[in-house]
Amino acid sequence: MSLATEDGTDVSNTGAGGRADGSPHRRGTLVRGLIVSAVVLVLATIASLAVGNRAIDPVTVLQSLFAYDDANALHLMVLELRLPRTLLGIVVGAALAVCGGLIQAFTRNPLADPGILGVNAGASFAVTFAVGVLGLTTPGAYVPFALAGAFVLTILVYALGSFGASGATPMKLTLAGVALGAAFTGLTTAIVLHDLGTLQVMRFWGVGSIGGRTLDQLAWAAPLIIAGLVIGLLCARSLNALTLGDDLAQALGARVQVTRVLVIIAVTLLAGTSVAAAGPIAFVGLMIPHIVRWFTGPDQRWVLSYSMIIGPSFLLFADILGRIVLPSGELRVGIVTALLGAPLLIALVRRKRVSGL
Repeated sequence: MSLATEDGTDVSNTGAGGRADGSPHRRGTLVRGLIVSAVVLVLATIASLAVGNRAIDPVTVLQSLFAYDDANALHLMVLELRLPRTLLGIVVGAALAVCGGLIQAFTRNPLADPGILGVNAGASFAVTFAVGVLGLTTPGAYVPFALAGAFVLTILVYALGSFGASGATPMKLTLAGVALGAAFTGLTTAIVLHDLGTLQVMRFWGVGSIGGRTLDQLAWAAPLIIAGLVIGLLCARSLNALTLGDDLAQALGARVQVTRVLVIIAVTLLAGTSVAAAGPIAFVGLMIPHIVRWFTGPDQRWVLSYSMIIGPSFLLFADILGRIVLPSGELRVGIVTALLGAPLLIALVRRKRVSGL
């Protein structure tokens, strides 16, 4: 990153231990890595359109996209079933990964994610309330509830974590998030168990899945997620300053309170819309920023940019694995990300030096 004091002294183009990481060679390497990541995402997209209960060759996939024939059953399968699923995987994967990066930088806690801070629990409770109490059944109808739940939990966690002379420390924010997340998860379970109809709806949605979605559902989810991504990326420079502490960030000219408000808005849009569209999918927001920081360093501009590309690739490959791992049927993507994420989380804990912020 590139932050300077009023006398022009650059204090931010350093990595761990004061090592300079803003050289043209370093930037060129990161740009090339971003291009490679984009190519991987394109390949993951094609694979997601081609792989399933019935394999479709890539040529037919491309023909269905650019020379659609409504008399061709394979073209119909690609456009009606696999394309909405793939596009939703792209936007939700980007949303979860960037949301995780924002929360980790915001709380200065490298192990924070929307699940640990209770954001997903708030959105899940609001959706469950909409389904079980108000009788709403279509995802588009309960999007406002998911956004409201995510926003309220984010505010409550930050308010509780800010009590005391030390202010909002990473430890207090994490403890507040875990406590409130557990409380709202209990309320969600109570509503689900009280009504059999709600149980039938929520037992599939609560696992996390991008299958069975339509382009109409994508039409309301994509704009909200794109807005959250834009806001989050615009906050990246100020988040770099916040990692140095509030006082130093203000001395460097960062607008601390404005940045916090914008990050809360971005997290609400990203987490709330993702939960409403695909259910609570775990570990993506925790893993991807860590993986990215291994080779980008702590600069949030690169961390968020890479996360926005690598997150969708990971989610699509997890979804593909879920389609082919069983002889019949498929595993929902939320289960696959948990199975893949748990070993990685253990590896992160066992590392001598967890990737810093």
